[in-house]
Amino acid sequence: MLILKPESTIPLVSQIVDGLRRMIADQSLKPDAKLPSIRAFAAAHGVSVFTVVEAYDRLVAQGWLVSRAHAGFFVKRRPGDAPAPGEPPAADLNFDARWYLKQIFESRNLPIKAGCGWLPHDWLFEDGVRRSLRQLATDGAELGGYGSPHGHMALRALIAETLSEQQIAVTAEQVLLTQGSSQALDLAARHLVKPGDAVLVDDPGYPNLMFMLRHLGARLVGVPRTPQGYDVAALEALIVEHRPSVFFTQPRLQSPTGSVAPIAQLYRVLQLAEAHGLTLVENDLYADMDPLQRPSLASLDQLRRVIHVGSFSKTISPNLRVGFLATAPATLEALTQLKMVSGLTSSDITERIAFGALTEGRWRKHLKSLRDRLAESHGRVAQRLTGLGFELFGEPKAGMYLWARHPDLTDAAELSRQVAGEGVMLGPGHLFLAQPRTTGWLRFNVAFSEDERLWNVLAAQIASHAQQAQV
Repeated sequence: MLILKPESTIPLVSQIVDGLRRMIADQSLKPDAKLPSIRAFAAAHGVSVFTVVEAYDRLVAQGWLVSRAHAGFFVKRRPGDAPAPGEPPAADLNFDARWYLKQIFESRNLPIKAGCGWLPHDWLFEDGVRRSLRQLATDGAELGGYGSPHGHMALRALIAETLSEQQIAVTAEQVLLTQGSSQALDLAARHLVKPGDAVLVDDPGYPNLMFMLRHLGARLVGVPRTPQGYDVAALEALIVEHRPSVFFTQPRLQSPTGSVAPIAQLYRVLQLAEAHGLTLVENDLYADMDPLQRPSLASLDQLRRVIHVGSFSKTISPNLRVGFLATAPATLEALTQLKMVSGLTSSDITERIAFGALTEGRWRKHLKSLRDRLAESHGRVAQRLTGLGFELFGEPKAGMYLWARHPDLTDAAELSRQVAGEGVMLGPGHLFLAQPRTTGWLRFNVAFSEDERLWNVLAAQIASHAQQAQV
């Protein structure tokens, strides 16, 4: 039921749009359902006809409604929706990486986002962004034209200085700014991977990366993660068997498991890379969330065989889409050319905003507060999970994620389908596997997993499965 609040500071049009989107997302309004006429809706909710016209038009433009001549407005049937009565069921519900991306970017209004990959607004550095925006506006910075292909020079210099503090000897000329870590990984993949190539990836690992590599025609070879990092023996055997040329990996606070590879394993990975001619793409986007100073593949290798990737999207704001990669000069120039071919330059304005946020004096305090807050949430969420009978893959006590499964919930994909109708977005484990298969593992974002409604839904599902098992 849609309830409008005329006294709210949120415009009535936005309230109608957001409310109807929620109802469509949680299936309160089914595909092909007819909405009240404009005049009927206006009369029922005490708003003007013009307000309803604008709201309905926005929903049509956004793809949530369809207007049918002389019939009215209807909920638009979307890919993955259940078939209408009389239609044959779809063979593939697309509950895969594409589904996951759609859920992330089209279902933000689901109230419980336990499986998402970002932080709540009030955990991010929004105050720093606002101060930087005000400063940029008052400085009279040039807002027209293109930025540099390599990215804003002051930010590149700052990143180089930060990496040097992490024992990665690098200059600003070895830093390329990108639209988040996703573009950095895409550039590396397009530079290194040809159709048919065997490519090593963490297993479980990053769904978007795997989808990207499959699109390039790569044969994905999963390197098993353990709570202690890598299964080094399996890694060596896979290299010998498949002869890959590149390994995309996340040694620190890995998504989805949260595991951290110790220094002895990093040395062994580098030894194997040297012996077998392997390039390593190190995705270190959670480095700022780590309370401990740890070595990285890049710091041990000094970018000889390593492309080092980072991002500010997780800690400043996802909307800025500012990431970077650091690598050897020749490789960096090749990646810069790819960046120019696909998108010319990244946004100088967003890079200036990020630079301002990082240098306005409160950044380090923000990071410490964020790390402390994540550690506290890890403890509480881990306790709630184990209290319900979940098995934890590990307890990293840092980063964003816990990887867990319950003995009675053996199909995380089916569970996720069921609870999506109750407003819960989970991270079903098969999305993160190099070779998708049925699994009970789930990724929990601790920052979004302290909502009591989540635990009520999970407890009800566990009780239901236990009851069915007794029948």
